[in-house]
Amino acid sequence: MFDKVALIGIGLIGSSLSHVMRREGLAKTISISSRSQETLARAQALGLGNEFTLDAGEAVQDADLVIVCTPVGVCEQVAKTIAPSLKAGAIVTDVGSVKASVVSQMLPNLPDNVHLVPGHPIAGTEYSGPDSGFASLFENRWCILTPETSTDRDAISKLKTFWEKCGSQVEIMTATHHDLVLAITSHLPHLIAYNIVGTASDLETDTRSEVIKFSASGFRDFTRIAASDPTMWRDVFLHNKEAVLEILGRFSEDLSTLQRAIRKGDGEYLFDLFSKTRDIRRSIIEIGQDVESPNFGRHEAED
Repeated sequence: MFDKVALIGIGLIGSSLSHVMRREGLAKTISISSRSQETLARAQALGLGNEFTLDAGEAVQDADLVIVCTPVGVCEQVAKTIAPSLKAGAIVTDVGSVKASVVSQMLPNLPDNVHLVPGHPIAGTEYSGPDSGFASLFENRWCILTPETSTDRDAISKLKTFWEKCGSQVEIMTATHHDLVLAITSHLPHLIAYNIVGTASDLETDTRSEVIKFSASGFRDFTRIAASDPTMWRDVFLHNKEAVLEILGRFSEDLSTLQRAIRKGDGEYLFDLFSKTRDIRRSIIEIGQDVESPNFGRHEAED
């Protein structure tokens, strides 16, 4: 699809994109940039690209598609760095979990002759770094694109096709709506996981060792989520704080209601709530966004 694709950042998403692009023949040349010499060397050893550089500006030269795979907090600096080197007509996108902030950071700093189409592949694991990627990461997962209304339609269509060839289903919505939806489906669950695991870590030493030793599936699942990249998630909460705080307020109200039901011994309320939440889980499985087997439905193929 593209003569040259530049990946700015080569963690889980960037390395997975490299694997799937090579498998599907989506790019003649893959250019990789990282701020870390160690990470860049590892990406080169894994054969993830054709060109490797510490200079993001150099990486994007002559690139038809630029995919920013960095934490959202540095998107403004990335845009400023690559802007002078972008060729006319290039498509610039990202993979961040927050979209309105990415638009406000990048759009004013990019030249008018390139096309910014922010994106968010809703796929991932708790692992990071160039070794963590695999080509099947995006299969049957959603990728959300949040272009501005003035964005070139052909550029949007081409990026949509790219993600579909990577295995994703693609939805287009506004950046603001995306951030509100993801605040409840992704950001709040991570916040809760960090808080629960943090609470366990604050227990007395003897009790904490028992919590770890006798971890049931619920706590184990929370620790998986809480093991996610701390830099990425710090930036998510700082850059989507309005939506997260709104959803967190609703969650706090519902939690208070649940607390009162337990205190009053209201078994009927608890049963009705748990039945409703079980139905939601079944709905997620029915639409193919997870399976009933363990490991959160992820089957990492050896690519």
